[in-house]
Amino acid sequence: MLLSICIVNWNTRDDLRRCLASLPAGASAVSLETFVVDNASSDDSVRMVAQEFPQVRVIENPENQGFARANNLAIREAHGDYVLLLNPDTLVQPGAFDRLVEGMEAHPRAGIGGAKLLNGDGSLQYSCRHFPTFTAGIFRNTIIGRLFGGHSTVRDYLMVDFDHASITEVDWVSGAALCIRRACLEQIGLLDDIYFMYCEDVDWCYRAHQAGWQVLYLPDAVITHLIGKSSDLVVQAMVRAHHKSMGIFYRKFYAPNTPHLLRWIPPIGIWFREQMVLAAKRQGK
Repeated sequence: MLLSICIVNWNTRDDLRRCLASLPAGASAVSLETFVVDNASSDDSVRMVAQEFPQVRVIENPENQGFARANNLAIREAHGDYVLLLNPDTLVQPGAFDRLVEGMEAHPRAGIGGAKLLNGDGSLQYSCRHFPTFTAGIFRNTIIGRLFGGHSTVRDYLMVDFDHASITEVDWVSGAALCIRRACLEQIGLLDDIYFMYCEDVDWCYRAHQAGWQVLYLPDAVITHLIGKSSDLVVQAMVRAHHKSMGIFYRKFYAPNTPHLLRWIPPIGIWFREQMVLAAKRQGK
């Protein structure tokens, strides 16, 4: 069984080094091929990979092409029975790849599977979620949520009350460690590169559901995710990119089923949310 690992890098050389060094521990029963797609880094990432990990295939982009388009470059070259999107700010725990593939093999209707993600301190990341809703977006990480609550809506979206200890079917899993079955990939196609960054994982999972595939959370596959090391370099640009992607997802999947007279409300809500988040970032909150 061959697992193709696709890592998109932008100026995270040291994290990428640690990530690549952790990969062999993840697999004993599964064969690996690894691609690093570099989005025009200026921190000598490409040379580091070539010198220290010669078995890794590097694809160099002349400019930052974003997450989806860069991953698609590697996916087109991948030969694996499964393809794994993996962030460079991750550390793969022993046996994680074996457990991931075993879980997918045990559930033949699973088109996509997500690993259990942990923060650097060992605490749980909420990496499997319900599909986004308007109210969850307004209340989560905004001043409205802090002032007026909405905790139950956010808890439901994040699946906070799920024990995160059992294999279960979910709406979507994080693209930080997302595994797709070859047959599912061939049916639903590549990541939609209309997204520069964010929401492409939600989109892929939504399309998998539409095509009749399951999306599974596989907690026996454990990966540590340090979160946002690339995006931390350009915080405001990433906030704008995130909300732009939210608007794309809404127009693509939700707007066609929304009454015409109400279709203008979510885009305004997304714009309003973006302004609140940007204001909080400027104030250091």
